[in-house]
Amino acid sequence: MSMSSTDKGLLTPDNCAVIFIDHQPQMFFGATGMDWEDLLRNVLVLAKAAKLFGVPVILTAVESGEFKGKLAPQLLALFPDQPSIQRSSMNAWDDQGFVAAVRNTGRRNFLMSGLWSEACLAFPALQMLEEGYGVYVVRDASRGTSQVAQDTALRRVEQAGGVSVTALQVL
Repeated sequence: MSMSSTDKGLLTPDNCAVIFIDHQPQMFFGATGMDWEDLLRNVLVLAKAAKLFGVPVILTAVESGEFKGKLAPQLLALFPDQPSIQRSSMNAWDDQGFVAAVRNTGRRNFLMSGLWSEACLAFPALQMLEEGYGVYVVRDASRGTSQVAQDTALRRVEQAGGVSVTALQVL
C-alpha cells in the first residue's frame, strides 16, 4: 500500500469504506481473547463512526448449516436499509457479490473488522492487498478463535502491507 492512496497517510470519509465480516451472534461466542460484549461495543463504535461520517459500509455474513447468516441485531439496527451479503465461503473474496460491493464503493482504502480473523478476515484482506487496496484491520473490533490465531492473522496481514488500527483511532 502506498501513502498516495490516502490523504497524507490519513483516512478520511472521502477515501475509505468499512467492511464488517461475520459479526454473527454464534461467531462472537467462538471468538476469544476479549469479552464478547467489549468486542461488540468496539464494533458498534466503528459502525457509528461510519454512519456519522457518511462512510460507505459493506455488511457480509457466512451462511451455512451452523450459521444462519444473521448479523448482530445491534449492527443491523444501525444500517436498516443496508443489505447484508450472504456467502457460503469463509473467504468473502470468493463471493462475486462481495467483490462487486467493494469495487462499487469507488474507494481504494478499507477498514476491515471481522470475526474469526484467521480465516474470515485475513483471507479477503490478503487478496485485497494483492489487488492494490489499502487495508486497515480494526484490531479491537475483530477476533480469532484463540489469541494465537488472532495475533498470527493480524501479523500475516501486516506483513503483506495491511495496517492495524483501533476503533477509537478510526473515530
